[in-house]
Amino acid sequence: MATELTGAGDPARSMALLWRPEAPVARGRGPRAGLDVADVVTAAVRLADSEGISTLSMRRLAAALGVGVMTLYTYVPGKGELVDLMYDRVLGELYREEQPAGADWRTRLEHVARENWELFVRHPWALHVATGRPPLGPHLMAKYEQELRAVDGLGLTEVEMDLVVTLVNGFVKGTVSGMVERSEAEHATGVTDRQWWEATAPFVEQVFDPERFPTVARVGPVAGEELQAAYDPARSFTFGLARLLDGVAVLAEGRR
Repeated sequence: MATELTGAGDPARSMALLWRPEAPVARGRGPRAGLDVADVVTAAVRLADSEGISTLSMRRLAAALGVGVMTLYTYVPGKGELVDLMYDRVLGELYREEQPAGADWRTRLEHVARENWELFVRHPWALHVATGRPPLGPHLMAKYEQELRAVDGLGLTEVEMDLVVTLVNGFVKGTVSGMVERSEAEHATGVTDRQWWEATAPFVEQVFDPERFPTVARVGPVAGEELQAAYDPARSFTFGLARLLDGVAVLAEGRR
């Protein structure tokens, strides 16, 4: 469940901060005078990466920066605008390397999926941000541009292009959440997945009825032995992405 919302602050203030001019680079050898918005956002992302976004507050961030809370408000009006800035900031990490020249649409779309997967692995807190009202900043726009280009030229309508991009992003977010949830559960409990299953297995054996659940009895042990887990997010991602791209291929072929 999401713990934060984008678009929860003042839209005018958020947009002004998202599209603020780049701060000039200070010249000379002396220290920079004070903070700027970029410093505040960088510190907020660092805190969210290490402690989770649910623990992030303006007071906690001010303490990390060594300033008073009221000073922090002179840079960012509130947490709503700050979350917008944080989310757009991490999106700027996407697609820094150019796609190989002449790459086909399938390679391009797979690259989109893997880039987004790796982004959420680096910044798991971003999975806990609901983006129904997206922060329409420069990095989000650049992300959308690159992803639309991945399916441009397939003969899809503009709406279909948007829907395919949305489908890929939704698939990535759904599968990578399994990996993040596993890590968060281990961190919260101090118990690994393997330890949890080993502790639970004897009780399952006592209550499980193979005649009542014959398909589970047949498939479960084989899958568990193969995956060495009840669920392997990385393998589900690879398998599911291939099937998703197969479906896009069918759609594109139909348009031709």
